Amino acid sequence: MSLRSSRFSSQTAHPPRGLGARHSPRRWAIGGALLGGLLTGAIFAPAAWLAAGVQSATAGQVQLQEARGTVWNGSARLVLTGGKDSRDATTLPTRLSWTLRPGFGSASLTLQSDCCTSTPVLAQLTPGWNAMTLRVSDSALQLPADMLAGLGTPWNTVALQGQLRLSTSGLVLQYRAGRATSQGLTRLEALAVSSRLSPLKPLGSYRLDIQGGDNAQLHLSTLNGDLHLSGQGQWVGSRLHFNGEASASPEREAALSNLLNILGRRQGTRSIITFG
Repeated sequence: MSLRSSRFSSQTAHPPRGLGARHSPRRWAIGGALLGGLLTGAIFAPAAWLAAGVQSATAGQVQLQEARGTVWNGSARLVLTGGKDSRDATTLPTRLSWTLRPGFGSASLTLQSDCCTSTPVLAQLTPGWNAMTLRVSDSALQLPADMLAGLGTPWNTVALQGQLRLSTSGLVLQYRAGRATSQGLTRLEALAVSSRLSPLKPLGSYRLDIQGGDNAQLHLSTLNGDLHLSGQGQWVGSRLHFNGEASASPEREAALSNLLNILGRRQGTRSIITFG
């Protein structure tokens, strides 16, 4: 009795050779199919996924509409809006194209639009634990000033016309533990701009410099024109504190009086602009 039990135990404890081998190819095939499916899904992820992410991250103020292609290589119409329930919206004249290339620990990003970039805008995106760093190569782009009206108040009231020129030098944007900081210089120039609030056209040309740091500094100056704008500001956390003033050339004070009343608090011929 013990001999037969011993033989039975020996047979059941060691399954015939080849049984595991017959199952291994099937397991490898299933695993390979799943991996292949994941890779295919990542490679051909539709551009609409990126559009949804941008809209969510900007609370709907920046939208990529009519997105085509993939997350890695696609194009869309760039639309600026005032956010949820806003009726204001403006669209870049030509489609915005992008290329996203993943690398070791980072990804390179290229942006281009026929209307607004003489050369592609290049950037490097580096993710981290609860952090993100974006390094932008020195670049410049031009936009129609009326694009700002899509952002709602106060831009829809001012209704600027003219050209905007945005340039960067050594720009690095960082997000870490819920706090955003920047390094380098961002310069926005508003060239030969006018507003529906004033019959005088153009009002002038202006420069806004943003110098990065723990508390980024802002400097507003007038390049030329009959409306003079100047001011200084500073970001403290996520809040901007700004003090400036607006005034008119003596011979244009009557033509610009209404606009000066809207821009700030009147003190004689000047309009004091403060917020934050």
